Amino acid sequence: TWWSFILLFFLDDLSYYWFHRISHECRLFWASHVVHHSSQYYNLSTALRQTWSGGFYTFIFWFWLPFLGFHPGLIVLQMSLSLIYQFWIHTEAIDKTPSWFEAVFNTPSHHRVHHGSNPLYLDKNHAGILIIWDKLFGTFQEELAEEKVVYGLVSNINTYNPIKIAFIEWVQLFKDAFTGRKSLKNRLLYFIKPPGWKHDGTGKLSADLRKEWLQDTMHSQSVEKKEVFIKKATG
Repeated sequence: TWWSFILLFFLDDLSYYWFHRISHECRLFWASHVVHHSSQYYNLSTALRQTWSGGFYTFIFWFWLPFLGFHPGLIVLQMSLSLIYQFWIHTEAIDKTPSWFEAVFNTPSHHRVHHGSNPLYLDKNHAGILIIWDKLFGTFQEELAEEKVVYGLVSNINTYNPIKIAFIEWVQLFKDAFTGRKSLKNRLLYFIKPPGWKHDGTGKLSADLRKEWLQDTMHSQSVEKKEVFIKKATG
């Protein structure tokens, strides 16, 4: 029926949101997804910088849709349309789209934030096509003129070697999990916890970096600017 296409559009986009969000919040998934964020530049070629690994377990986020009655072929079609949509938003050539479009859809401005290594922008705007999921689940951040996006990673992979870019995070993950004296629980947690987590408490998560950055930034602002900036930076 015609309405099944509309329903699948929303359900696929919701599935993509959680897949994308978990890819930032669970290191097992981040080990693959980091490839897409490894570029320190932002243009259409960045959209094509995709993982060589991890595809064998990402299907679990869409696994529930066939049980609702959607044909696997139709699901793959909608997933493909979503990826095609996301190609054009990897650009700095477009500043802002009309406000009504920015309010509902993922745009170049929203996605630039997602690719930012600035503490304010880390782990924000996981949308595929619709930005409404980020607003609904509390992961939305507007692109601020006062905070120019710095692309790349918190610790950049300073090489153009595709083999190293594809697998360096996997190597680091297994090294953290299986070397040194750790409990079995902590070894497993390295696969589950977010990037930056350390079993001894020395690691810093994106939330920690954001909190430190906001505190440092507030010290250098006037009272009036602080109020405006805090509102923009925290929604």
